[in-house]
Amino acid sequence: MAMLRIDRSANGEVRFTLIGRIGAAHLAELQRLIDAESAGNRPIVLDLRDVKLVDREAVSFLARCEASGIKLDNCPAYVGEWIRQATDETGKDG
Repeated sequence: MAMLRIDRSANGEVRFTLIGRIGAAHLAELQRLIDAESAGNRPIVLDLRDVKLVDREAVSFLARCEASGIKLDNCPAYVGEWIRQATDETGKDG
């Protein structure tokens, strides 16, 4: 299984730095961490600078995060494009 490391820091905002590969197997844990911070009324940021690979489920997850107001920082261009495509597809379906 591909590895993902999640580092948390807080300074006015809660920043989760994601390192490695984001796959479907990691999404429940990542959602749990986000949910745990949501009650704090601080902005949540996902820093994607050190993300090496994402799968389709991860792209959909990141698109939902962005739509809910979570900032995606240092998002690799290819991931951003996939998120835009996923958002476009969702808009067409619904």
